[in-house]
Amino acid sequence: MNRQNADDRTVEAHAGMDIDRRSLLKMTGAGIAALGTISVLDLPVAVAQDLSNGANNFYTSDRVSLQKVTFKNQYRMDVAGNLFTPKTLDRNAKSPAVVVGHPMGAVKEQSANLYATKMAERGFVAMAIDLPFWGESDGQPRNLVSPDVYAEAFSAAVDFLGTRPFVDRARIGAIGICGSGSFVISAAKIDPRLRAIATVSMYDMGAANRDALRHSQTVEQRKRIIAEAAEQRYVEFTGGETKYTSGTVHELTADTHPIQREFYDFYRTPRGEFTPTGGSPAMTTHPTLSSNVKFMNFYPFNDIETISPRPMLFISGDQAHSKEFSEDAYRRAAEPKELVWVPGAGHVDLYDRVDLIPFDKLASFFNQHLAA
Repeated sequence: MNRQNADDRTVEAHAGMDIDRRSLLKMTGAGIAALGTISVLDLPVAVAQDLSNGANNFYTSDRVSLQKVTFKNQYRMDVAGNLFTPKTLDRNAKSPAVVVGHPMGAVKEQSANLYATKMAERGFVAMAIDLPFWGESDGQPRNLVSPDVYAEAFSAAVDFLGTRPFVDRARIGAIGICGSGSFVISAAKIDPRLRAIATVSMYDMGAANRDALRHSQTVEQRKRIIAEAAEQRYVEFTGGETKYTSGTVHELTADTHPIQREFYDFYRTPRGEFTPTGGSPAMTTHPTLSSNVKFMNFYPFNDIETISPRPMLFISGDQAHSKEFSEDAYRRAAEPKELVWVPGAGHVDLYDRVDLIPFDKLASFFNQHLAA
């Protein structure tokens, strides 16, 4: 299925869910299901977005240069990146670098570019990447879930950055936003070239899909999801319609859960809405139904202590619905580690609200731990 075909299809949620399952999905952050059938061609007009606290997802800087790049991962897939460098960069010297991963279901132009730009303003070579199957990176079908391939993208980014003449390969770190926080941890466990790791508004995509927020999903509910996804494989194997699940709702009602409203304000309004190359903003955040269950086998925090003595920084809003994941990772990680709470911030606030995001803290963390 090519990208355009994906955009021309209908996004459908899990069929045959009982009312408890519907209520549960409304509570889970990155994947809170679009219940019922949603047309990707006839969507309602977005409501006015909340641009308070400096929300500026599409921020650009006249102090930073941008270059679009592609590089191969170990599966010989092209990974797309936006490489940001300070205009004052001495290309005859070796500088520290940081790779930035976007929220799950998003693309690099949603939050990751902002972080990379801000880090480049602070003197780092910084690269925002599209995870495979999303954005401008390779991978078919579009929106496929593959935690291993997602993690591999961070190592491939290190391959690329570490072979640039102006990057010190001994001083490469990473920032994972939302779901990418769990993917970069997965990568760092087996790639010691990632010398310092920071996560922001992290989601453990394994736990979120197995258990939902606050462990509100039962094993029986999990089994029903797995069975439905398995049956959908037959449909797609025989040429039937690809279905998509979870993701952000496309319209608000009086009953829309506050978490969904939080995501809607970013993904479904001009605040953060973005049209991927050859794609549609309507597909953003919606993984394929048959592949999403691969997260059930994803345990990124197992063995997280083996990343030590490389440092880890966990940043979360103290009001974030997702803060349980940063707390869990911090509890399991070995020293050196740090957990930073951003007062008054929710989960999505740290995607783009520049007045809340602690960029200076990120810069000091990497300056300290990627020092020459």
